[in-house]
Amino acid sequence: MPAAPARRIRADAQRNREALLRAARETFAADGIFAPIDGIATAAGLGNATLYRNFPTRDDLLAAVIEDSVCELLAESEAFERDLDADAALREWLYQLAWRLRIWHDLPTCIATAYDDDASPVQTVCARLTERTAVFLERLRREGGAAASVTADDLFQLVTAVSWAVDRFGDDPERARERVALATAGVFLR
Repeated sequence: MPAAPARRIRADAQRNREALLRAARETFAADGIFAPIDGIATAAGLGNATLYRNFPTRDDLLAAVIEDSVCELLAESEAFERDLDADAALREWLYQLAWRLRIWHDLPTCIATAYDDDASPVQTVCARLTERTAVFLERLRREGGAAASVTADDLFQLVTAVSWAVDRFGDDPERARERVALATAGVFLR
């Protein structure tokens, strides 16, 4: 039996979803990811029922909000892979990853919590970022430039923790790059 065709989202429902995502991005940027989500519906000019119909849980909303940032980072990482040597590509990836994860207060905490939770929609984001970390790490390892004992999981978890510090200490991009380099120095053999 053929699969049912994908149902098209009504234009008004799509507008509502986009308004909720915009309001969530603004709220998370201002107040962190643990801000009350009921205020997001109000900020979007919608009711709570619309919010919860689109995003039944905070994690569903958070996963949808960070999806754009993750897609952008993954797309940018193609240039690191193409234009940089393996060492520089992994270093740039780790810095960019830490910088992006620090974007909203408490996002690193949420990422850490979702990392091993298969039921969390945020875990899918963690998996994609860990897989991309593995690509860069394995490329450097093939060239003999990365410690054999370091795994992509370990490295992703370390950078998530560093992103928390980057946020909490208010690092500018230069200081964040230094912090990531210091924290990950043991990964690199050269």
